[in-house]
Amino acid sequence: MTDTKNTKSEAQWWKAFPEAKSKCPEVTADDVMKLIDDMDITSEPRSFLLVDVRRDDWVGGTIKTSLNLPAQSFYQSRSSSGRGPRCAGWMQDYIDDVAKFGKKSNIDVSVLKGGIKGWVKEFEGMFMDGFEEGKWEELK
Repeated sequence: MTDTKNTKSEAQWWKAFPEAKSKCPEVTADDVMKLIDDMDITSEPRSFLLVDVRRDDWVGGTIKTSLNLPAQSFYQSRSSSGRGPRCAGWMQDYIDDVAKFGKKSNIDVSVLKGGIKGWVKEFEGMFMDGFEEGKWEELK
């Protein structure tokens, strides 16, 4: 039996925190794959950081080269829908706030369109660490 009260409060965790001012654009799985592929053929320093904001629901794998910074490290969260865009917005807000004090940056934050599920649908586990096909059966 599901505890509706608890589920509802968890689903609205973000209401206790400021709304992100920034609305970050989406980047497609194909665009991210190109960035990963280009790392092997260019001597240029890496120009992107791929952040996975899942905490305890990353069963099934994560995209190679990604850094895990759980949404809970931004603010407490338990929501998978909206978690990425909110965290991206908060990160871009932080970058923009730091820029007000003379620390300008050319860092732009984007959200992976479709999230990890979109990645798995597009690439079927390619370039994933710890990929477990059985965990993604619902996407077929």
